[in-house]
Amino acid sequence: MTIEDDDDQADPPGRQRKIIHVDMDAFYASVEQRDNPDLRGKPVAVGGSQERGVVAAASYEARKFGVRSAMPSITAKRQCPDLIFVKPRFEVYKAVSQQIREIFAEHTPIIEPLSLDEAYLDVTENLQGIPLARDVALAIRAKIKDVTGLNASAGISYNKFLAKLASDHRKPNGQYVITPEMGPAFVENLPVGKFHGIGPATSAKMNSLGLNTGLDVRNQSLEFMQTNFGKAGSYYWISRGVDNREVRADRIRKSVGAENTFSIDLTDFDAMVVELQALIDKVWRYCEGTGNHGRTVTLKVKFNDFEIITRSRSVPVAVSSRSDLGRLSIALLQNEMPVPKPVRLLGVSLSALQHVDDAEPQLTLPM
Repeated sequence: MTIEDDDDQADPPGRQRKIIHVDMDAFYASVEQRDNPDLRGKPVAVGGSQERGVVAAASYEARKFGVRSAMPSITAKRQCPDLIFVKPRFEVYKAVSQQIREIFAEHTPIIEPLSLDEAYLDVTENLQGIPLARDVALAIRAKIKDVTGLNASAGISYNKFLAKLASDHRKPNGQYVITPEMGPAFVENLPVGKFHGIGPATSAKMNSLGLNTGLDVRNQSLEFMQTNFGKAGSYYWISRGVDNREVRADRIRKSVGAENTFSIDLTDFDAMVVELQALIDKVWRYCEGTGNHGRTVTLKVKFNDFEIITRSRSVPVAVSSRSDLGRLSIALLQNEMPVPKPVRLLGVSLSALQHVDDAEPQLTLPM
């Protein structure tokens, strides 16, 4: 999923920052297993079990079978016949997320939520005067476990990019520190497809130009990166372990989107609709988790010859439900049918975001 915001590279900070990325482990599925003892130790998927349903989250027991978020439910069931589907309870997840946010606030006011289950924290100066950021992370994870009964993983580093990488390094229920001395070497061995924010299409383009790892990117000029990748050219700096973006509690997001590149080109409308469902679910989960809803829906289509088109529709007030987002997205696709060429990629985004509390009355489309 991609999120556009006003959080471009900032000027270099005056001193070394201490940033923690906290990421709950299999959050939705873990809440369900916590609340229903019969689900513990079993493969669980949160989402719809119907033919066109999509997995919103999978327990670690399910992940051993290759089940993952955004996977069509029918595929997940095929890979794990014993998979148990549970309907999402977003109000419960929001309540637990608020408990976790309050624990963060005991340590720092500088909290940048990314979704219900993850956030960046700047603990350069923390409220409890704990000298080491790794000890702040340990305290936060212990308090989360005590209050909610859930496990969290954490990454600690001197910038946001590396902190997020670090939080994945010891999952589940662990933490990892990337120091300034480790940063450049850590990135140079990383496949570009593992860079946060680089999707399959950009990764494939980088690979085609001989950019397979962070070291390959580092060996290119800034001009080369910007010419070939535009804004993604900022990975010139990332490949050097440099990311000067601040953790911003007042972060303003302009849009949220999701896209997928297919291994086999699509020509059938129904097949495209099925693929859109997972993208729509991703976008709507962000809206549910943050309370930010938008007024402009955009469909992105890339054909097999790499031509890209976008089609948008704006509505007077914010889209209020997943079904409305789905209908608007599918209507944009339907207007393009029959498509002139096989489709390589589909994307859905929602822009003109506002927080629900600040927005005008929301739109409900007629059935």
